[in-house]
Amino acid sequence: MAALVNVRRDVSDAFYRYKMERIQTKIEGKGNGIKTVVVNLSSVAQSLARPGSYLIKYFGFELGAQTNIDPADDRWIINGAHEANKLQELLDGFIAKFVLCKKCKNPETDVQIKDGHITLDCKACGQRTDVDLRLKLSGFILKNVPKKTKKDKAERKAARKAKQNGGKDNGSGEDNGSDQPSPNGDIDIASDDDALTRKIKKEAQNLENKPVADKEVEWAVDMSEEAVKARQQVLPDEFKAKLVLNGDDEDEDGEGGNTVYDQLADWIQAEANTKGGVDKVDSLDIYVKAKELGIEGKHRTLIVLAMTLFDENIVSQIPKRQAMLKQILSSERHEKALLGGTEKLLAELGKEHYNKIVKILTLYYEHDLISEDVLEKWGAKASKKYVDGSTSKKIRKAAEPFMTWLAEAESEEDSDEE
Repeated sequence: MAALVNVRRDVSDAFYRYKMERIQTKIEGKGNGIKTVVVNLSSVAQSLARPGSYLIKYFGFELGAQTNIDPADDRWIINGAHEANKLQELLDGFIAKFVLCKKCKNPETDVQIKDGHITLDCKACGQRTDVDLRLKLSGFILKNVPKKTKKDKAERKAARKAKQNGGKDNGSGEDNGSDQPSPNGDIDIASDDDALTRKIKKEAQNLENKPVADKEVEWAVDMSEEAVKARQQVLPDEFKAKLVLNGDDEDEDGEGGNTVYDQLADWIQAEANTKGGVDKVDSLDIYVKAKELGIEGKHRTLIVLAMTLFDENIVSQIPKRQAMLKQILSSERHEKALLGGTEKLLAELGKEHYNKIVKILTLYYEHDLISEDVLEKWGAKASKKYVDGSTSKKIRKAAEPFMTWLAEAESEEDSDEE
């Protein structure tokens, strides 16, 4: 996982809301065939809400080198050998010209293409400014306006808030696998629109189409009291402790026994032991297993995942799992469960790890895993639901720097709107 840097690298604020991965490159080949692979270009492009083709083409224009613009294998290539630091500097130029609002310098802008003009529509201050059409990339953008559509970040947040208020999505935001602008020119890059997400949805669709015979095999588990106890005894003591979940689901069977949540945790632990660590267990495989158990949409699944996929290295682990977690997070209840599982994990790790909560919440917020409303409610009052009251208060006390920053950021946005 590449280190995160501020989208505006001239801003030194550690809690600056908009971040992206630092450019990573890999030099391949020799002689005339030497080339540079931008390893994480897709991730950087998603953070900027721009298609990867814009970034790679901009690099090509600035370096005077040939590039590919639509790799099927996500290998973005620039001919020649180019250092990552050089590309990072070029990226600053791209951001200044094609991302930042010219008035407030906020990067949360939409690209609109109409009548031969490229306009940046700022969602923070409302300013609409034209992009310089004399730039080489401007010509490329005007000649390559894709036709597919996809909900953008603002629409996804609005849909999530509607669900929190009891509304339901009408299904218009269905993923079509595109990370390209819409017909009216809006650039619609959802942060979960990556290779993993597409693989998850494809695999999930295959599971839904499996014959009944397969489902019967899935549930061919010996559920006798002796078998349940035998499976529980195999678990390490610390893992058994992790599985003490709150029985707040009225529609789920197996409380007090070997529940489907225990089975998911057992499977993750077994895979981690086989592969030499939980970080090596593939996110797609985890989602597919949850799908097989019928709990890929349950909020309590988030508690299990928080306590089994994360450890003392949680800060570096969250970005690797965020795409998979987004497939499960669908309501305020789910978000609270993820926070609850995180509290339980920190309680197990010990008070010396409580200070990690600031970075954890920052990552949850940056990756759109937890909404502002849920974070504000969580920080306002301690709860005994997942850990004891004293531990809950201590964790929230450690989170105060983040909560203060969140309140100030929201206040600044409100002032800008006025």
